[in-house]
Amino acid sequence: MSRRKIRNYIRLTASYITLAILAICAIYPALWIVFGSLRPGTSLYSKTLLPETLTLKHYVELFNSRTILFPQWYMNTLKVSVFSMLLGVTLTLLTSYAVSRFRFKGRQNALSVILVLGMFPGFMSMIAIFLLLKEMQLLDTHLALILVYAAGAPLGMTLIAKGFFDTIPRSLDEAARIDGASNFRIFTSIILPLSKPILTYMALLQFVGPWVDFIFARLILRSKDKWTVAVGMWDMVQANQNSNFTMFAAGAVLIAVPITILFMFMQRLLVDGLTSGASKG
Repeated sequence: MSRRKIRNYIRLTASYITLAILAICAIYPALWIVFGSLRPGTSLYSKTLLPETLTLKHYVELFNSRTILFPQWYMNTLKVSVFSMLLGVTLTLLTSYAVSRFRFKGRQNALSVILVLGMFPGFMSMIAIFLLLKEMQLLDTHLALILVYAAGAPLGMTLIAKGFFDTIPRSLDEAARIDGASNFRIFTSIILPLSKPILTYMALLQFVGPWVDFIFARLILRSKDKWTVAVGMWDMVQANQNSNFTMFAAGAVLIAVPITILFMFMQRLLVDGLTSGASKG
C-alpha cells in the first residue's frame, strides 16, 4: 500500500472517529433526559443510563397537576410561535424580495444596516423594548411577543433570503412583465413557488426561536396562565421546594418532539435553503 493511500486511510479513520465522538456527545445528554423522564422519583441522578423501572407518571402529572399549567403553557407557546413564524416570514420575504429585485436609493445602506444590526445580541435592546411595550400597554400579552419576534426576523434572515432570490433568473420576471404581470403577481406566482427551500428554512428558524425562548418571555409575561412553556418549566425547578427534575425532563421531551419531527421531515429542504441562500450575496 502506497504512502498516499495510507495517509488517506488514516485521515478517513480519524474523521470517522471524530464524528463518532461528536455524535455521542450530542446524543448522550438527549438520551439521559428521555430516560430521566421515565425514571421514578424526582431526581435525574442515576448510576445507570437505563432506569431499572419505567414509568409514565411524570407525563401524566404534567397534564393533571393543578399547580402546573403545562397544557396552557404549551398552547400559549404554540400560538406565539405559529403567529410569529407567519408574520416574521412574510416580513422577511417582502424585505428580501425588495432588496434583491429592485434598485433604489439607499439600498446598499439598508443592507449594511441590516447586516450590522443583525450582529448585535437581541437582549441589548430588551430594556428599550420593555419601556416601549409598557407605554403601548402591551406588557403581559402574547401580542407583544409576536410583534417583537416577527419584527426581529428580517434582521437575521433577509440577507440569506436575498441570496436565494438572487439565484432565480431575472428573465422570468421580465417575461412575466411582458405579459402584463405586476410586481405582486410576479412575487406570488413565480418567486414564491420557486422558494420552497428558503421558505422552509426561514419558517423553521422563526418557529424554533419563540418556541424555546426564555429571557424575553420571562421579562414580558407576568401572569401564570399566560406563560410560555419555557417560563413555566423554569418555575417548576427554580424553587427548592419544587425541584421535580424528572417532571422537568418529561416536559423537555414534549417540547422537543414537534421540533424534531419538523426537522426530520423537512431536512432536505432545510439544507437546500441554507446552501442556496449562502451561495450568492
